[in-house]
Formats: sequence, C-alpha cells, structure tokens
Amino acid sequence: MKRVLLTGIDGFIGHHIAEGILKHTDWGVVGLSKIDTASTLHRLQDIDFWSQKYAGRVEFVYHDLRSPINPYVANRIGPVNHILHLAASTHVDRSIECPMEFVQDNVVGTCNLLDYARTLDGLELLAYFSTDEVFGPAPEGTSYKEWDRYMSSNPYAASKAGGEELAYSYYNTYGLPVVITHTMNVFGERQHPEKFFPKVINAVMQGEKIFIHSNPQRTKAGSRFYVHARNVCAAMLFLIGQHEKGVKIIGDKFNFTGEKELDNLELAEQIAKVIGKELHYELVDFHSSRPGHDLRYALDGTKMKEMGFAYPKTFEQSLEKAVQWYMAHPEWLLADFSKAQFRKEADSFRTQRQH
Repeated sequence: MKRVLLTGIDGFIGHHIAEGILKHTDWGVVGLSKIDTASTLHRLQDIDFWSQKYAGRVEFVYHDLRSPINPYVANRIGPVNHILHLAASTHVDRSIECPMEFVQDNVVGTCNLLDYARTLDGLELLAYFSTDEVFGPAPEGTSYKEWDRYMSSNPYAASKAGGEELAYSYYNTYGLPVVITHTMNVFGERQHPEKFFPKVINAVMQGEKIFIHSNPQRTKAGSRFYVHARNVCAAMLFLIGQHEKGVKIIGDKFNFTGEKELDNLELAEQIAKVIGKELHYELVDFHSSRPGHDLRYALDGTKMKEMGFAYPKTFEQSLEKAVQWYMAHPEWLLADFSKAQFRKEADSFRTQRQH
C-alpha cells in the first residue's frame, strides 16, 4: 500500500484531498499539522476520518513545520511515496498585518519539509500547492500560463512564491521529485468563515449586507475562477496517475483553474438564488484603501485540458451542493476559530490517541 504524507490535512483544502484519497485509492494517509487558527480536527471528524471504514489507512502527526522535522517526528511519519504540501497561512489581510508570520509558515516551513524530503528513500513525488496570486493581478483578457513571470501584490502571495521557488530549487539542486500546482479560488464545505464563499452564504441567510471588492469607481466587482476543493483533489490525483503511467510531470508546473470566470457579485447572486433569499450588497473599493487586494486573477488551464483532464463536477453542480450543505450545517458558518479552541482540540486529540 502506498503512503501519502499530507501537510495541512486538517485545513480546508487538505481535508478534502484526504477524503478524496481515501475514497478513490487504497493508499494510506499520514496527516501532518500544527493545528492553528485556520485548521480544525472537526473537519476530519466530520468526514469520519477516524472511523472503522478507514482503519489502518490513517495516521495523524502533530508538528509545526516552522521547526525542522526531527528524528522522532520522522519516525512517527514512517516511509512515504508521495508528499502533498498544503500546510500554509493563507489569509491576505493577516499577511498584510503580520508578514513575518507568513514567511515563517510558508517559506521556512516549506524549507524544513524539503530538507526532510531529501532524507527519504523511494520518494516518488512532492507536490507543492501554490496559488494564482503569485502572478499578481491579471488585466482583462490575460490568463497566466504556468511559467509566466511573478508579481506578488501582498505578503501572502510573496511567501507562497518564495516557497515555490525553494521547492523548484530543490528539484534543480538535489533532484527532489517536485511538482508545482497553481490553484485558483477554492470553495466548498467546511471552509473558514472569513472566506468569501461562506461569508456570502451567512450574510444571505441572516439577511445582512455583504461587501464586495470592486474597482475604484464601484461599478464592477472583482472576478475570479472558482473551483471546488473536490475538483482540486481530482486534478491532483489525475497528475499522480499520469506520473505512474510514465508521463513526465516532475519538474513541471500545472494550473488548477476553474471552468469559467465569475465576478464576485455574480457568485453572490448565484448563492442567493440557491438559498432562495434576497442578496443585500455594497460594492467597495478595498484596494485603494488597502493595497494588496487584487481586482482580477486568471490562470490558463490549457495544459491540464490537453493532458485529458476534465473536472468530474461542473461549477454549478458543485456550488449548489456546497450551498445546500451549509444550509444544513450552519454551525460551520459561525464557528469560533480562536487559538484557544484549537489548542484544546490538539490536547483532546493527543489524550484520545494515548488511550
């Protein structure tokens, strides 16, 4: 049985990828996390991660990647075939307030993981999950290809670009089997309530106003390509499958983009339509008052399409299913993501595992 080390397993995208691996492969999963303000073990509990159904296929290792992976932690992880590196700080606003925190998590943490990966025998693939934001804002009509230049607009994007460049340097210098992915705006169940998708759902359900990022004239909302986290997992598993078939993906970069572009007002309107309530909104020029919020991001998804990949669910199907899920699970819209709660979760988890 192959084994995958998945960093950030209790994060939003990480737990969806863990679920996809368990459902669609026979691999074992070793999750690594420090359990911080953006992660929660409740995500893993919610998908029956600890159930008898997955017995013998799941392990969890508590570790903060800002520190090197020492022999004790390495022994707990054991042998792995693939590493999927998703652990990262991701909130743009917090990166503007505390840039060094993001450098520590996204650059130093990545370097510590890469140094650990160099010690492994039989490692087949290490995927570094980067972001569309490394390319900076995309003018109308522009969609960035995988190897286009970077122009980060905020410390979060710059820290992800730094981790990405480190990963690629380890491919060049040490022959580490690195693959880079750029993922666009991901949505889905159990997302942090600060993110736009659950924020809109909560506002519509509560009858509150949602503020939408727009141009300085407040006439056009910012736009993105949205992709469901399960489709991100499908894209990653497709790439691994291509690698196993002998297709050269090591040392290359791949864009995981959504099916179509939507501005954020259009997205909010579609969410309100599924909920069946009126949307109350105001267009706000965030960028002029606080630089770092880009109006438009866009990636070119041609490479993955030409390889034969197609998302298993359409955007509309994914959106409707996710919105309906939140309506049935409103606790995920109002969850307290305080550090104290997560420290409590970590202590509870360790106690449970000891017994």
